[in-house]
Amino acid sequence: MTELNSVKDAINNRLAAQRVVFWHDPSGEYDADVEALELGAVNVIRVHSNEFGVKSMILADHATKHLVYRSGETPRGAGNWLLDLELAYGVFTADKTSMLQQEFGVNDPALAAVIEQHQNFFGANSRKLALAKLLASGDDAAKMRAKMSQVLVKSSGHTLTDIIRELLAENAVNKRAKLDDLATFGLDQFLWDGLAKIYRYSGTNPTIDDFVLWMYSRAIEDFASETPAEFRNIRNDFNGLRYDIRTQGMMATLASRAADALDLKSKIEHRDFRELVPVTTFEEIDRKIIVDLAAAVVAQSVTPREVAETVRQRQDSLWKDKYAKLYEATQSASELLAAIAALPNTISSMDAGLQKYQSDWFRIDQHYRWFTFAYQTAEFQKPLEALKAEVDKQYVNKFLHNFGGLWQQALEPTDQWKSISLAPQSKFFDNHVAPIVKDGRTKAVVIISDGMRYEVAHELTSLIRSEDRFDGSLSAVLGVLPSYTQLGMAALLPQSALELDPEGLPVLADGKPTNGTANRDKILQAVKGHAISAADVLAMPGDELRDLYKQHQIFYVYHDRIDAAGDKAATERTVFQAAEDTLRELVLLVKKWTNANAANIVITADHGFLYQDTPLEQAYYVSEPPQGEAITKTNRRYVLGRSLKPSPSFMTFTSAQAGLVGDIDIQIPKSIHRIPQPGAGIRYVHGGASLQEIVVPVIAVNKKRKSDIRPVEVDLMPETDKITTGQLAVKLLQRDAVTDKIQPRQVRLGIYVGETPISDQPVLTFDSSSGDQRERYQSVTLYLTQDADGVNNRAVELRLEDRIPNTNQWKTFSKANYTIKRSFMTDFDF
Repeated sequence: MTELNSVKDAINNRLAAQRVVFWHDPSGEYDADVEALELGAVNVIRVHSNEFGVKSMILADHATKHLVYRSGETPRGAGNWLLDLELAYGVFTADKTSMLQQEFGVNDPALAAVIEQHQNFFGANSRKLALAKLLASGDDAAKMRAKMSQVLVKSSGHTLTDIIRELLAENAVNKRAKLDDLATFGLDQFLWDGLAKIYRYSGTNPTIDDFVLWMYSRAIEDFASETPAEFRNIRNDFNGLRYDIRTQGMMATLASRAADALDLKSKIEHRDFRELVPVTTFEEIDRKIIVDLAAAVVAQSVTPREVAETVRQRQDSLWKDKYAKLYEATQSASELLAAIAALPNTISSMDAGLQKYQSDWFRIDQHYRWFTFAYQTAEFQKPLEALKAEVDKQYVNKFLHNFGGLWQQALEPTDQWKSISLAPQSKFFDNHVAPIVKDGRTKAVVIISDGMRYEVAHELTSLIRSEDRFDGSLSAVLGVLPSYTQLGMAALLPQSALELDPEGLPVLADGKPTNGTANRDKILQAVKGHAISAADVLAMPGDELRDLYKQHQIFYVYHDRIDAAGDKAATERTVFQAAEDTLRELVLLVKKWTNANAANIVITADHGFLYQDTPLEQAYYVSEPPQGEAITKTNRRYVLGRSLKPSPSFMTFTSAQAGLVGDIDIQIPKSIHRIPQPGAGIRYVHGGASLQEIVVPVIAVNKKRKSDIRPVEVDLMPETDKITTGQLAVKLLQRDAVTDKIQPRQVRLGIYVGETPISDQPVLTFDSSSGDQRERYQSVTLYLTQDADGVNNRAVELRLEDRIPNTNQWKTFSKANYTIKRSFMTDFDF
């Protein structure tokens, strides 16, 4: 009945446009149904050897609409008296192909042949309706089949790229329903022909599995060929899928499967890792590069610059997230080992050492933290085991111990704990807080992070500056001796004299106890101040914090994450995780206070720390215990008492020499040595006079009114304005070094005619922080697609595009004009 209704609709459509419809039904399939059509005021005429009478009736009656139904064979030539009228009005047939032609408005015999060949495709109304929406005037047979394939695989377009994307996605999850549909409806050969013609893939018995292996086997060598353009289309489409964030997971899955089938591991086993750096598709290549690069760093046969460039290129890897930690660790190890190798053999003075630590040497501690944390948190650690052993050995032995010994030599002449280059920590309030609040109207917020050493503060300053409209400047003060929490916290308060308790607690500021938030709050009240914990601030609603901010002129905010983890033997190995948490929480604290209208924020610490991620050798402990008239407090890094006996293992200070009042003597183990303590941790310590412990950071933070963050500028450096072959080499310059305020940029390149891309569209990352312009150039080769074949002698555009945030869309920010001038097309002939 549904089919008869279609016939009725088709006849009514014709009758609406013309007076007479001739219906030929050679098989007589509808002979019994003609009267059942219920066509209304239409004269139904059956032809039974009465052609002349039918013709006379039609010619005599110009008012009535006529349906002329004829079954059986139609006489040919002059024997058909109705021929002239049939030619004038056309002939309707109700066979499936003709019906579909009429339904789709198809007159092209080539399209009729497509309908005839694939009639079963049109058996479902859903498929017919979907195809009808896609067909357009001028479509040829190939485009019609492509759009039929689009309907079956449910792709967004009808190009081979669109179709193969869906089939690859299906294959990646071990399914084949869409491919089976193409075969069921006779379109599978159309697919294989397209893959052969456009991608140059062919096989005796082609399958998607085989196509995947063929494609990835060529991706290993970046689709290299003796014929320059042979694989240009598959290269372009492969890269399009590989760089599209929507299909990267699929491409990674297929890459793993292909690598196993192709035995990629054995093929690259003996290749130089440098040759493989541009190939970013296979996990096995990332593993190979990491292992070989780490070995080269251990052997110091590769420079930090080469390591950094390798790591930068591997950011494009499909597996970058999985191996990011290992790459980060390897790069930090390279920088660390090079910096240790460049250390001087002497330190001329205490002040020279303090200045050099702030400008350069702190980076060794920073890279050690970055390396160790990346190693500890990496999914895989075995590839870097040898590198970790080398890093630990060099950092502990050469830097902490040997270089620490040089620092100790620079301290030997010291009989007063003071410096020309760094103000004492006890003057922190006078130098950094009082100038802010001196007019009585301006307020100050001081955030004190327990144990945050200088190198952590350096990273924090960079993080703050990378926030839009935030600025920060880093300086330092000379930490108190001994460099432990109670004395460091007391030194930061408003006071004129500090005194040690014989047992180290409490420390008195102008005779008042300073231990605990409540006691510190009492001291701060004298300067209209208030003490509060960071946890309380972070938990406080914004309006409540704004109300609190109105009530006081000075705020001391106490944060404890690093020291809380490091000071316990059970958690000391998590101290670098604690440093990461500290960075995140301090940025949140800064934003929370600025949202409460705070304009002047100072971040500092009570002391720094020493940390090594390996057990201490016996040589790193003092050779003799402290001695004296009365030893009142012994810690791993300091001793308090009265009349302490001088010793080659210790530096000894009276309270006066340390800038304190009272009669307590202080002893500090020299260099990085520890005093053995039962049950105490050994990797994390503070209290002594190492650079890491006593260079205490001070960060001044303020917020600007205008945006001050921008992406780094990228310039095209064209060497010609013509494209004479099937590819174009492009040189680009990152104009400035990346800084906190000038941020990295991902750029997509492509050659366009109008809005149609006619080349591949690689994505480059510009994130160099080098001050040398020569190190900020990048080059890339763009490969033209088949769409470029028809635009010879025409102008085209090379566009640089930015990704629109949180989308997969791109927008143009720079362009250059070129003219395609190919005098011959041999490089496009297959």
